[in-house]
Amino acid sequence: MLRVLSIFIFILASTSVFAAESPTRFISDDVFTYIHGGPGTEFRIIGSVEAGQPITLLDNTEGDFTQIIDHKGREGWVLASLVTDQPTFRERLPEMEAQLKQANDQLNQITNNTGNVEESLKLANDKVAELQAALSEAVKERDQTELKVQQAADNKRYQMWQQGGLIGGIGALIGIVLVYLPRPQHRKKNRWM
Repeated sequence: MLRVLSIFIFILASTSVFAAESPTRFISDDVFTYIHGGPGTEFRIIGSVEAGQPITLLDNTEGDFTQIIDHKGREGWVLASLVTDQPTFRERLPEMEAQLKQANDQLNQITNNTGNVEESLKLANDKVAELQAALSEAVKERDQTELKVQQAADNKRYQMWQQGGLIGGIGALIGIVLVYLPRPQHRKKNRWM
C-alpha cells in the first residue's frame, strides 16, 4: 500500500513539474476556439477559449492539433494554427498607453531641463504622434477583431436556426405522411371466419 501511494505521489509531482516548465502561449485574436478532448474535431468538445486568453502549451502535437491547458485549468486540444506566442491586442493596448504616458512625462522633463524648448517640444510631439498612431492602429485592429468575432457568432446562430428549421420541417412532413397512411382493417370479433 505504501509503495502504491509513493508511486501516485511521484506521478502527481512529476506532472506538476512538467506543467510548470511549459511556456505560456496565447490564443490568437481571430475568434474563440473550442477545446476538444483529443487531437481532432471528432473528439468531444470540453469547452472554449476566448481570443487572447493565455494558455499553457504542452509538448504534444498530433496533426493540426496541439495539447494545451487553458486559463481555467482544463486540459485539451486546439488547432495549432490558433496558438501564437505573441501577446494579444488586449494586453498590448495598456503597454502602448503606458508608453504614451512615458512619452508625455519625457516631454515635460525635456521642457523643464533644456534651454531649447522648441526643439525638445518638436521631438516630444513627434514621439507622441508616433505613439498615438500606434495606439490608433491597435484600436483599429481590435475593432476589426471584435467585428470578426461578432460575425462568427452570428454565422453560428444562423446555422443553428437553419438546422432547427430543417429538423422541424422534416418532423412535420413525417407527421403528415403518417396521418394519411392506410390503417389496418380490424376483423369483427363476432364473425366466424
